[in-house]
Amino acid sequence: MSKSGFVTASAITGSRRKIIYVDDMNYSLISFKKGLGKYYEIYLAESALSMYKILEKIKPDLILLDVNMPDIDGYSIIKDLKADDRFSQIPVIFLTCASDKDNVVKGMSLGAGDYIIKPFNTEKLLESIENQFNPKVTKAKKVDKSIYNPSVLVVDDFTSMLRTINYSLHDRYNVSLLSRSDVVMDFVHNNKIDLILLDYIMPGLSGFDLIPKIRELPDYKFTPIIIITSEGTLKNVNEAVALGATDFIVKPFDPKELNYKVDRQIKIANELKEKAENEFFLD
Repeated sequence: MSKSGFVTASAITGSRRKIIYVDDMNYSLISFKKGLGKYYEIYLAESALSMYKILEKIKPDLILLDVNMPDIDGYSIIKDLKADDRFSQIPVIFLTCASDKDNVVKGMSLGAGDYIIKPFNTEKLLESIENQFNPKVTKAKKVDKSIYNPSVLVVDDFTSMLRTINYSLHDRYNVSLLSRSDVVMDFVHNNKIDLILLDYIMPGLSGFDLIPKIRELPDYKFTPIIIITSEGTLKNVNEAVALGATDFIVKPFDPKELNYKVDRQIKIANELKEKAENEFFLD
């Protein structure tokens, strides 16, 4: 347990999670192991090649990546990992000095679970890591609702659209971006999301394929799901609503319309949750 009362999954289960940290800066590797070595079993790699040698011997629970490295950059590494069935389900977090907004959007759109800027705060990094394993553990501290920003997941196979939506919402929401539909279910299992924006047409699972799968999860009974697509026909709208979507936005959209609909749907969802909770206690 940390000073703030934060509890890691390793502490609860009694088994130490395995983490590979890939960074070409030796002092960053040493600093990371010193700060988190008491919580996890740490494996350090100075390059992509070193990382793959470690992967031949162990299956990690999580991989942390730097972005700027001399042999292969972090973006290329995560692309390769997510394209390989052996490693595609391993959570990845970027831990880097590359703090430009475009870098953050790119990293998240490639399937990263989080993007942490160096120099890192150990408590915040711990929380981010644990959130990849079990979101309920990371909420051990009481959340101050006055500073809480709702979490929004955006799923679209076009990076430009992810960037556009992120710029429209990031000032008021905690926005997560996914460019692949096949990782959505794992992501929503491991993260508490307040609203989901889904593209309709994507490689693999479409937005319409994902809606009923998400609705099957108990925690997502009231979560707003908004379909966002260029094919806003009446037939598509009716089908989306029948499957469980709560709203529909047609591309190209006005950012004001997007913010209005996101605000409105989150407000409605909160009211439904409160009503359901009150009815439960009355019964």
